[in-house]
Amino acid sequence: MKQSVWSKGCAAVAIGALMQSSLGLAQTEFVKTSERVPQRQTQPALDDKDQVEIGPKSSEEVAAHVIRMEASPRLTADQKIELLRKKVKYVFVLFQENRSFDFYFGTYPGAHGLFSQPESRTPGFKQPIVDADGKVGTISPFKIPQSVVNTSGATVLLYPEDTDSVNHAHVAIDAKLNLTPSHVARNDRYAFVEQGLTGTLSSDGKTYTGPAPTQQQVQKGELVMGHVDCDTAPFLWNYADRFTLYDNFFDTVIGPSTPNAIAMIAGQSGETQWVKHPELASNVNLTAGQLPVTADPAPFWGSALDFLTPPSEKQPTESGAAPSGNPASNLTFATLPLSFMGKDIEKTTAQDLDPSFDLLDVKEDIRKIAGDNNKPVNWGWFQEGYDHESTDPTSTATNANYIAHHNAPQYFGYEANNPVETKAHLKGLGDFYTAIKAKALPAAGGVFYVRGGYGNLDGLTPRSPSPAVKAAFTGNDDHPGYSDAQISESLLADSINAIASSKYWPESAIIITYDETDGLFDHTQPVIRSFDPLGNALDQGPRIPMILISPYARAHAITHEATEHGSIIKFIDDLFNLTPLADLPDERKARELGEKNYGQKNLGPSDGYTEGVGRLLSGFDNQRLLGSAPPLPASYAMIPEAAVTTLPHVGAQGCRALQITPTDMVDGKVIDPAPADFNPRPSTNPGLPTSGIWPTN
Repeated sequence: MKQSVWSKGCAAVAIGALMQSSLGLAQTEFVKTSERVPQRQTQPALDDKDQVEIGPKSSEEVAAHVIRMEASPRLTADQKIELLRKKVKYVFVLFQENRSFDFYFGTYPGAHGLFSQPESRTPGFKQPIVDADGKVGTISPFKIPQSVVNTSGATVLLYPEDTDSVNHAHVAIDAKLNLTPSHVARNDRYAFVEQGLTGTLSSDGKTYTGPAPTQQQVQKGELVMGHVDCDTAPFLWNYADRFTLYDNFFDTVIGPSTPNAIAMIAGQSGETQWVKHPELASNVNLTAGQLPVTADPAPFWGSALDFLTPPSEKQPTESGAAPSGNPASNLTFATLPLSFMGKDIEKTTAQDLDPSFDLLDVKEDIRKIAGDNNKPVNWGWFQEGYDHESTDPTSTATNANYIAHHNAPQYFGYEANNPVETKAHLKGLGDFYTAIKAKALPAAGGVFYVRGGYGNLDGLTPRSPSPAVKAAFTGNDDHPGYSDAQISESLLADSINAIASSKYWPESAIIITYDETDGLFDHTQPVIRSFDPLGNALDQGPRIPMILISPYARAHAITHEATEHGSIIKFIDDLFNLTPLADLPDERKARELGEKNYGQKNLGPSDGYTEGVGRLLSGFDNQRLLGSAPPLPASYAMIPEAAVTTLPHVGAQGCRALQITPTDMVDGKVIDPAPADFNPRPSTNPGLPTSGIWPTN
């Protein structure tokens, strides 16, 4: 594939406006309000005891491993990194999909949650929603219940582990944040934007002019404000309870999965490539190749435009379907996989099938990485369905459960158009468990990403008797709309159990995190630091969950360190002594050009020169790193196999089992009950759960 074809993949400046129109988003008038609510979005400060808290007591087993913060000796960043380099060789990133922090942990005791401060100081806590009569009401965050009582007095199970997906397009999340003129998120249009109405809401959110919503539109507006707790997500709360929960971790890009998958390995979604090639933000051909990436286009590699790659070398497609005719551009900026090549980078990139197309923007980066003379870092991206899985009916890979737009390395020609790289590093999910069991991971350690897909390898099906739910929600990557949250927890438990029962546990750091929020409500205010070619807010996106699990992690801790996807890159940079992506010469020059041409200083990788992006160091316990306290044992991280494959997990009584009381339980009562007409699946199971005839499919 030649550069001329790459140029034809230029995307439209107008594409964002077209998306706005096609989404049918209602117009919202904007008005100035008060300044940002003070929160823990502080600059990272190593070993600040105000930054890390030990949670309220839960079980005695957990309490036995807790080390109080006042007992923690101070270490400098360099000292802590040096200790980590001696203790940790394997980094496992369990990379899930589409949940906000408040959705899972908004009522986690000790975390910065929905009830950590007065309602008046919780942005978006009360916001407008248009009722079925066309009048404007209000809605606040609420707990999604396990069941309701219908009109006949019968109990109806809602199965809150299965919820429809909500609008998480770039322009939609921008609208949900409802930024002030000074770019501070009000967070008060989540429900209204989710309704998808064509009318106009007044600037004060009290008057609506336009067609009244349907029952389904009202229920969709409600859904975006719901949250769950330890009864629905007992495994996640268990890991948070036992290890370290990061309650100030944000996604990088305001938008859907693909840009944030890319940001996981690049700290950006293509800003430096846009700056170098501004035509990629123009309206030539109106293609999905626009940069930076803000939507979910298929990768160029494996698409119909990838016609010069030999069939035997082509990348798999989404669910094994026909190749896309409107893919993303070939991405050509620096990523961790490029840095991982180390001193062998010139030899490795020489195997690229089209270096003039794939290496155009990283030539100086390559020379810098080669000159650093670091050993190559082993790595793997293990994603369900990429190759043959145990769920395939024959020995031929079907790619049926593969989600190509979640595979970040596949977007970069220097990975996906290099057969040596592809065969060494891009794998299926089953390959991960095979490698762990066979003790086949490299002895030198490395970085290993684990992702699910449209199905699961445990043979699990949703517990709802609804045929529509059973057909739709068998996925394991936690994406609403096709993944069951508990089946997704099983993927995490499978992975953590495999690591903990292996020889890799004593030298491991496991990170559980997500790509983006799905457009679900979170009350914290991201720091807006960059804007796309249309002027829409681009980075930083809303808050998402992140948990650190390691023999050297703090136990039962919550850290408020300001972090995001770029923080994971920073941690890996530190651990493996890599030059930060932001310091590579091609990226640094593009960043400088972005400031010169567009007046934006943060158009580049967030692992350097970006304020408020911490290094994850606060989650590691200084005493455990120093050896003055024992490492956390492998058994402490494991969940019994029988519990992993039994639904509902812990009999839907996770809070009782963990001995944790969510913060919305006061005197034994839920203080944030769901609306009377709430439906967790207004699209999959339309209707009213209390009607006596729901669901009908």
